[in-house]
Amino acid sequence: MKFLPLGTSAALSVVAFSFLICTSTPNAKALPSYARQTGLPCSGCHYTPPELNPAGRLFKLLAFTDRTANSTVPAAPSDSRRPALKMLQTLPLGAWFEASSTSTKKAQPGTQNGNFEFPQDISLFLAGAWADHLGSFLQVTYNAQDDHFSMDNTDIRYAKKAKVNGKDLIWGLMFNNNPTVEDVYMTLPNWGYPFIASDSAPTPAASAIIQGALAQDVAGFGGYTMWNNHLYGAATFYRSDHMGSPQPNTGVGASYNISGLAPYWRVAYQETGRTNVIEAGFYGMHVASFPGGATSTSFTGPTDNYTDFGPDFEYDRTIGRDVLSVRGTYLRENEIYNASSAAGTASPGNHHLNTGNANVEYHYGNRLSGAFGWFLTSGTADTTLYAPAAISGSANGSPRSEGYSANFSYWPLQNLDLAFQYTGYTRFNGGNINYDGSGRNASDNNTAYLLMRFIF
Repeated sequence: MKFLPLGTSAALSVVAFSFLICTSTPNAKALPSYARQTGLPCSGCHYTPPELNPAGRLFKLLAFTDRTANSTVPAAPSDSRRPALKMLQTLPLGAWFEASSTSTKKAQPGTQNGNFEFPQDISLFLAGAWADHLGSFLQVTYNAQDDHFSMDNTDIRYAKKAKVNGKDLIWGLMFNNNPTVEDVYMTLPNWGYPFIASDSAPTPAASAIIQGALAQDVAGFGGYTMWNNHLYGAATFYRSDHMGSPQPNTGVGASYNISGLAPYWRVAYQETGRTNVIEAGFYGMHVASFPGGATSTSFTGPTDNYTDFGPDFEYDRTIGRDVLSVRGTYLRENEIYNASSAAGTASPGNHHLNTGNANVEYHYGNRLSGAFGWFLTSGTADTTLYAPAAISGSANGSPRSEGYSANFSYWPLQNLDLAFQYTGYTRFNGGNINYDGSGRNASDNNTAYLLMRFIF
C-alpha cells in the first residue's frame, strides 16, 4: 500500500502516538459505567470495543441491566399496591475524549492539510441499568467543529426473560434516535466497519438513507425478541424529531420530514459454539419524506420515497486467545423522487443505489487488532441530483464510489485506544480522474487518519 505524505501536524501526531505506545502499561477497563456495574473488564463484553462478543450481545438484549449483587441500594419488595424502588448505588456515568489528525493526499482547496483536532469530540454517557429490567446507552457529545454539546446515539430499553416450552425467550421494548443503533451485531450501518472515521475528510456524496441520514434526527419506538439464543427479530417505527428546532415540527430546512411512520425491520439467525459464532440476517426500512425548503414545508403533496433492504453476515472464529472476524452487508435502496423532481432538485423517474461493504479483522488478544475492508456504491446516474461541484460533486452525475480501508488499533490499556486508518479511493462520485469537473482525482481524497481515544 502506498501511504500519502503527512503534513507537519500529522507527523507530530505520529511522534505523540509512538511515545504513548512505548510508555503505556496494561490494565483493564471498558465504558466505565458498564464495567463498574457488572464488575467485568471491557473484554468481558467485547472482542475490542465496540465489537460485541456473545456475552456483550446478551447484556444489550437484557437492557444493559446485569450487575453485581452489591451494586443496588436495598429496597422493600413490591406488592399489588406499592411498586418497589431499586436504585444503583452510583449513577452509571462514563465519558470519552477523542483527539485526531487527518491528512489527505491532496489538500482541499483553500484549506491547510494535516489538521489536528484536540479534541475532535467529547462524549458523556448515561449507560447502564436504571432499575430492574430497564437500562440505557445514552450519549451526549461535544463536537469541536460545531462547538456545542448535542444528543448523540441513544438507546433506552426495557427487557425481560422467560421460558416458553423449555426454551429461553428474551423480549424487550425500546426507544432510540438512530435506525440500526438497536442492533446487537457489528454489520449494520451504525455499528459496522469502519469503527472510526475522520470528521473532516471528503466522503462520497451518495449513500442510502439508513446509512446515517436520519441519525439523531428521529424518534423511534419498537420491540425485539431473541428466541432460544438463535432467532433475533426487531421492529421500530420512526418519526422526525429535529433536535434544536421548534416544536411542533415545521420541517423548515430539514432534508427529511417523515410522512406518517417510517418502519424499520430486522431478522437474524445465529449459531454460537465454543469457538465459532456465525450470524446471517436481513434488514430494511421504508421512508416517505417531505424534503424541507428554505422557508416552508406544507406536509402535503408529493413525497420522496426510499425503500432499503439487504442481507448481512458475521463470522467470529476464536483461535486460542485471538479472534478472526469476517463481516459483510449488501444494501439496495429503491428511490422515487416525486417531491424533489417537482422542485427541480432531482430528475423524474425511479432511481436506485447499491452499496456493499465487506471486511476481515484479526484480534491479537484484546491488545491489537488489524482490519481490511472494501466498499462500493453504485446506482442511477442523475446530473441534477449529483451535480458538478468542487470536491463534493460529480462531473458525470454518477453516484459510483469504491475503495478500501485498513485499520490498526492498539489498546495499551482497555480504556485507551490508539488507532490508525488509511482509506483509499479507486473511484469517487462517478470517476477516478477529474471526477468533480474541477480537476480533483479520486485518489486525491485518500486519507490517513490518526485517533487517540481516552475512555474514563
